Amino acid sequence: MFNDERIERSQTIAPALTQAIRESRISIVVLSKNYASSSWCLDELLEILNCKENAGQIVMTIFHGVNPSDVRKQTGEFGIAFKETCARKTKEEMIKWTHALNFVGNIAGVHSKDFDDIVGLKAHLTEIESLLYLDYDKVKMVGISGPAGIGKSTIARALHSLLSSSFHHSCYMENLIESKANSALEYRSKLSLQEQLLSQVLNLKDIRIRHLGAIRERLHDQRVLIILDDVKEAEQLEVLADIKWFGPGSRIIVITENKDILLQHGICDIYHVGFPSQEDALKIFCLYAFRQTSPPDGYMKLHECEMVVKYCGSLPLNLHVLGTAFRGRRFIYLSLSEKSQALFDYLIRCSALENGRETDEPPSGDLTKILADLGEEIGDDLDIELVSLLI
Repeated sequence: MFNDERIERSQTIAPALTQAIRESRISIVVLSKNYASSSWCLDELLEILNCKENAGQIVMTIFHGVNPSDVRKQTGEFGIAFKETCARKTKEEMIKWTHALNFVGNIAGVHSKDFDDIVGLKAHLTEIESLLYLDYDKVKMVGISGPAGIGKSTIARALHSLLSSSFHHSCYMENLIESKANSALEYRSKLSLQEQLLSQVLNLKDIRIRHLGAIRERLHDQRVLIILDDVKEAEQLEVLADIKWFGPGSRIIVITENKDILLQHGICDIYHVGFPSQEDALKIFCLYAFRQTSPPDGYMKLHECEMVVKYCGSLPLNLHVLGTAFRGRRFIYLSLSEKSQALFDYLIRCSALENGRETDEPPSGDLTKILADLGEEIGDDLDIELVSLLI
């Protein structure tokens, strides 16, 4: 990594910095509101984009406190700073910078606000990026595994948004065709899978192919990022993801609940998405329920939120669903009748088990009896609210 802080500032880019940019494989452009106030930064950007065009350099963007639209159009506070800089420069320089900013503003990068509310996401991205090893110039496959509802797809979509601009082509592919019970994929189904992939990667509608060598024919010299979500069968990978089919530097990311599928396909670099810590799980629930990381006064007490998190088994999907259900509602667990508490406990534990996570205390008691007993108190407003909320 090259840091330009020790280079003496001048009207033009220092030769040491120009050389460093040209020798780099990856450039990360951090765009802020004040970025365009520096002609130095704007000249650096021209050199970086020149290297992208002529040497295939990977360019990634981070929009820190600035809207990508303001960068593209030179509007808002960003535009004010840009106009002040251009006032001291030639029209030719202004046109070059304008084109460069328009281009870099269209690169799908990390907007600093995009992931702020997704608890733990940045840590996942960091771990997976280390497995992807983007400097490696050969094709690499990486797997992401974990139970349903753990957040694999959310992580993968964030990766696609973060990395897609660094590749010639990219796609995020889901809803893959599956084989029928006790039979292999039919030949036509295999062709359809490859047509689906090529259509998305090349951004072309209604691609039709006649043989299963089409992916290799069209992508063998292309640096591509392909993300295959919710893979359920090893045969799907055999049809879509042979490591010999893609150009140098390509990355294939496979998402599945079944780690064995990855191993069968020879994918050894696997990131397993674990359950969030109790602290992070509480934040997830509160963000969905209250749009803040802790319960506000008058809605739920902290220990009641912790109880919901415990019964959810910290599964993000459960926390999302229940948090959304609680949004805008006042709920005081200790104010419920004993029978209503029993119903609440039962339903929460069942929800956790149905989503693949065991709890410390499995559901107990007869649900039919609990509901019958609850019917005796149906006139109680709190019981009515509980039933409407959870059933």
